[in-house]
Amino acid sequence: MYELNPSLNPFCLRCRLEETFIVNLQFRQYSLFNSIVEMPLGERGGWERSESRYCGVETDFSDDVPSLLSFNISTGGFDYVLALLMNPSYRPSLVEGKGSETQVLPVSGSDLVLAPSQWSSHVVGKISSWIDLDSEDEVLRMDSETTLKQEIAWATHLSLQACLLPTPKGTSCANYARCVNQILQGLTTLQLWLRVPLVKSDGDASEGLTDSWELWNSFRLLCEHDSKLSVALDVMSTLPSETSLGRWMGESVRAAIISTDSFLTNARGYPCLSKRHQKLIAGFFDHAAQVVVSGKPVHNLPKASDSNTEGTQRHPLRSYLDYVAYLFQKMEPLPEQERIELGYRDFLQAPLQPLMDNLEAQTYETFERDSTKYIQYQRAVAKALVDRVPDEKASELTTVLMVVGAGRGPLVRASLQAAEETNRKLKVYAVEKNPNAVVTLHNLVKLEGWEGIVTIISCDMRFWNASEKADILVSELLGSFGDNELSPECLDGAQRFLKPDGISIPSSYTSFIQPVTATKLYNDVKAHKDLAHFETPYVVKLHSVAKLAPSQSVFTFTHPNFSTKANNQRYKKLHFNLPSDGGSALVHGFAGYFDSVLYKDVHLGIEPTTATPNMFSWFPIFFPLRKPVEVHPDSPLEVHFWRCCGSSKVWYEWSVSSPTPTPMHNTNGRSYWVGL
Repeated sequence: MYELNPSLNPFCLRCRLEETFIVNLQFRQYSLFNSIVEMPLGERGGWERSESRYCGVETDFSDDVPSLLSFNISTGGFDYVLALLMNPSYRPSLVEGKGSETQVLPVSGSDLVLAPSQWSSHVVGKISSWIDLDSEDEVLRMDSETTLKQEIAWATHLSLQACLLPTPKGTSCANYARCVNQILQGLTTLQLWLRVPLVKSDGDASEGLTDSWELWNSFRLLCEHDSKLSVALDVMSTLPSETSLGRWMGESVRAAIISTDSFLTNARGYPCLSKRHQKLIAGFFDHAAQVVVSGKPVHNLPKASDSNTEGTQRHPLRSYLDYVAYLFQKMEPLPEQERIELGYRDFLQAPLQPLMDNLEAQTYETFERDSTKYIQYQRAVAKALVDRVPDEKASELTTVLMVVGAGRGPLVRASLQAAEETNRKLKVYAVEKNPNAVVTLHNLVKLEGWEGIVTIISCDMRFWNASEKADILVSELLGSFGDNELSPECLDGAQRFLKPDGISIPSSYTSFIQPVTATKLYNDVKAHKDLAHFETPYVVKLHSVAKLAPSQSVFTFTHPNFSTKANNQRYKKLHFNLPSDGGSALVHGFAGYFDSVLYKDVHLGIEPTTATPNMFSWFPIFFPLRKPVEVHPDSPLEVHFWRCCGSSKVWYEWSVSSPTPTPMHNTNGRSYWVGL
């Protein structure tokens, strides 16, 4: 048997080898092609593993599946067919009572006509489009349910990786969703794609469907947000607004079905797409959605293009495939850093606990490779040194600089380089609690000949008693949410050995959040089936998310803070408004960022509008919601965030109060906290 990798989500058509295609059909041997000619859309830097490289074609019903594949794959160059599994004229009620126990389902062919791997790799099943499980006609409704279950059972038997469900016939789809949800409970590897037209108009409901996202959202919520249910969008000739389209980038879109009617004609008579369509398709490529070409050819191509170089008849839709391939191939290669981080896209990671845990060498090494970050620190230290010591006293005064949380020494090096750059004299204390990193620090000092300049202190900065006061205090204790790795607590404890007019680098930092649609992240959290994971913030390289509103600031901390009433507990209420032209959206949680001022105009951060270019030390943080909240443009989203402090831990609590209240998350830090 052909083993289907269940980790492929949902559909990888490249899980196959080139093979001889020998078919046994009704005891006759058919040699369809000497080998399967694989025609990926392109080989572009960083896209080699992307599922979006494969292009399918929607076909009519055929009871000769081998010939169907030969024509569309070998001749046409497509990677797979989107094909009906059962004769569309079949109705269960017409065969009942007429020897139905001996009737054979009118499927497209025996499972033996293709090998299991060929069914899996080259066929996406298409469920009969006539079914209407919410019809007022009871016979049609019952026929629809019976046929749907029969066709899904047949697709499972064939080892298909996906099946396309027809678009709900009306705005009410409760019975359809109920039946699909029943089916989903019994599936293991088969994915279901719900076909939905990409529509968002400003008309009233009497004109028909005004926002197809509403239909999709209703259906998937009725199906309990099942991860095996995705969406396939019918891309029309007219597109909704950019804001409305952006919502889909956070949804589980597995295919974009483009009708030949949506193509324009270029100056040479060949099919092409509008600029807006091109941008949309590029976005789908970037989010691993595959393109499916649908319909009859509507372009009268030049005669020379009717045959290929071997003189055989070209597939009538080949020019459309060629254009899709052109769009894929003209995508910019991913930058090297993006290629390195591909495996981290939408991958949930627990935030670091640097006070409780000692970092490993591999973690240090990853952070130390971020040259941009240390260039910014060097700039900040250089500016502080110049402000601290005027040029005329540069040869006389020695600045005392303390690096608290020195790790393996990158900030020590950056500080000494700043001193050399500005011709200032420097005395450095490197304070580090991790005894393993201290070993590296000692070796670094010997190797660089810094013995007379750098003093290494193996101690927790909060408990060290310094022999002298510092002019400058330098640290890199920031987390993805600014204060989530306890920078406020650490620096409050260390500022006692900073001179009253001393400088802290960073001098301040602010956290930010924004609501996001993040279906994949939500499903990954939901898969754990417990409360704790929904009450844990995660560090994640956000990719398949839709950012629904601009980010807003949450908590700000300033250093040094000599206030006698210093308190690191915080509370913030925020209101977010969705753009009026975007339509409704489902909020799965909040993306969190930070921005910091190192010194004066030298800043560092990951907040999208001000993010430091080419820096990779921090991914955003994600605060999930136990129950997603649907938000409408005319109804603001009201969010509450708390930073709570106890004697031995710090934690966050969060909730939504409007438009729909959610439970309080992480009360008393019951699921997640950062240990002091």
